[in-house]
Amino acid sequence: MRIVRYRYGNKRGYGLLDKEEIRKIRGDVFGEFQIGPRVEALGEAILLAPCEPGKIVAVGLNYRDHAEEVGARIPETPLLFLKPSTAVIGPSEKILYPEMSSQVDYEGELGVVIGKVSRKISVESARSHIFGYVCFNDVTARDLQKKDRQWTRAKGFDTFAPIGPWITTGLDPCDLKIETFLNGDLKQSSNTKNLIFNCDELVSFISQVMTLMPGDIIATGTSSGIGPMKIGDRVGVVIEGIGTLINTVAEG
Repeated sequence: MRIVRYRYGNKRGYGLLDKEEIRKIRGDVFGEFQIGPRVEALGEAILLAPCEPGKIVAVGLNYRDHAEEVGARIPETPLLFLKPSTAVIGPSEKILYPEMSSQVDYEGELGVVIGKVSRKISVESARSHIFGYVCFNDVTARDLQKKDRQWTRAKGFDTFAPIGPWITTGLDPCDLKIETFLNGDLKQSSNTKNLIFNCDELVSFISQVMTLMPGDIIATGTSSGIGPMKIGDRVGVVIEGIGTLINTVAEG
């Protein structure tokens, strides 16, 4: 299934994307729900961020080639940091370039959406706690990351967590092509089979540290090829089996 959040006029809610039509979801999208009638055609509604995470748990240096690219040691355990929920934007929304930064980078990633309360779960049971998967852009003020030597400010600006365009369920995340394009030019190209810690391992590991709640997102890390964006640029994250997340950069 492909699950969207949409706005059409004064209507707003979750829907099932059925070919090019949105059908209303009634009930709890992370619990029991029913599929209702057609709401609108996909092109007539505005797609919102496909969920509203209470927290975003992101993973640094989870592709070997990216660790080598930035001259960092391969981590022995997942390197975790948090992005605030206020950073979330949806497809086609603008990434705002903050005045205090002089280098804002794209980082295309696979996002894991948690489906139920997860605390101290095993790797073997992790998949049953995953609701689905999204495209994710871990936007980063690279100059501030280097200056601060920790990542909260650099990763936490409003609009620095684009997600979408929808949540895809029933997907095997272990062998998916993932690419990032800047103004149509290919900048990152890898496969989720190259993750150092795979999705199940990440869900289990993070659940030993903090309770994951329905709608929370794990950003699984980026591959080599990260680079800067300028005001007016158009960045797209494309993941096999999910779709394409496109955002433009605007003055903050």
